[in-house]
Amino acid sequence: MKIRKGQLSDLAALVEFNQAMAMETENLSLDNALLTKGVDTMLNSPEKGFYLVAEIEGEIAGSLMVTLEWSDWRATNYCWIQSVYIRPQNRRQGIYAKLYQTVKTKAAEMGGAASFRLYVEHDNLAAQKTYESLGMEQSHYLMYEELAEGSKA
Repeated sequence: MKIRKGQLSDLAALVEFNQAMAMETENLSLDNALLTKGVDTMLNSPEKGFYLVAEIEGEIAGSLMVTLEWSDWRATNYCWIQSVYIRPQNRRQGIYAKLYQTVKTKAAEMGGAASFRLYVEHDNLAAQKTYESLGMEQSHYLMYEELAEGSKA
C-alpha cells in the first residue's frame, strides 16, 4: 500500500468516492458539477488543505481530505479530517489507520497541529470505534449550523 498526497489526476476517483460516501452515510446524491468544482479547488489550493489517497496495486482504495483551521489561541492549525472513504472491499484492512498516521506526519512537517478533528455521524458506530482505537476521543463541543441563503444542504 502506498499513501500519497492527492493530485489532479485523482479528481475522478475523489469525486466518485465523495458521491459514494454521501449516498452511504446520508442517502444523498450530490450535484456532480458542484462536487467536481469543490474537489478540483482543493486539489489546486494547498493553503486550504490537501487530500491523501491510499493506493493498492495502482488503484485508489481509500482517501480523505484535510482542511486547515487556524487557531489564534494556539498559533497553529487544527487539522480537520473530512471526506473519509474506503472502498467497501478494502475496509477493515488498516487503510484509515495509515492515512491518519500520514495526516499526523504531514502536520508535523508543516510545523505541528493543535489537534486532529473530524465529524462522524451519530449512528456510524463502526467508524467511531475505528477513531477511538487510534486514540481519538469524543469532543465536548456540540456543532450548530445555519445554512447560508442559497446554499444546498
